[in-house]
Amino acid sequence: MQLMAWIASSLVFVSFFMKTIMPLRAVAIGSNVLFISYALMGLHFGVFDKVLPILILHMALLPLNIVRLRQIRATIRGVKNATSREKSLESLIPYMSQERCGKGEVIFKKGDAANRLYLIRKGRVSLVEIGKYLVPGDMFGEIGVFSDHAQRTLTAVCDEDCELFAITKEKVVELFYLDPGFGFFIARALTRYAKERNPVDDPQAPATASIMG
Repeated sequence: MQLMAWIASSLVFVSFFMKTIMPLRAVAIGSNVLFISYALMGLHFGVFDKVLPILILHMALLPLNIVRLRQIRATIRGVKNATSREKSLESLIPYMSQERCGKGEVIFKKGDAANRLYLIRKGRVSLVEIGKYLVPGDMFGEIGVFSDHAQRTLTAVCDEDCELFAITKEKVVELFYLDPGFGFFIARALTRYAKERNPVDDPQAPATASIMG
């Protein structure tokens, strides 16, 4: 019984050193199962009344961790269906929220405060001032997030019914500093944007803007 408690406690300790959300949830579920087993063993050893609070706590935490893990996996599948071009996007997935916008709805206007970065899962978004269209798998909004005044540089409007994933500016900036892979992804995105705005510098630059606003 004591060995079970030590193993379960070790998993809790290990979880504090984990940096990614899915492994952390998996370890938490393992810890919940072991603590529940430990508490139930109290029936055999006659100490069930002393470990009852542990049983109640982990019986409550287990379904919560399972639900959260399933939600994260569902979000990952959704984003991967939208785009498989950038592995660095996986850093964003656990922190994204889903938004639905109708045809003609303005996502943001030029000059608005830039407080979100977006990924298109379904639909098409129009960048009004430059006549460009973004499609599923495209990200937009980080130009404004990382600009000096954190303002939108373009207006984004739904050209049709859209399903978007959004992440807050605060979380984007946090990940930029904490995750080197994501920081490199942002640097590449800003470089592509600069080339698209200055095609003379790079005659081979793609005509379709994929990351703006």
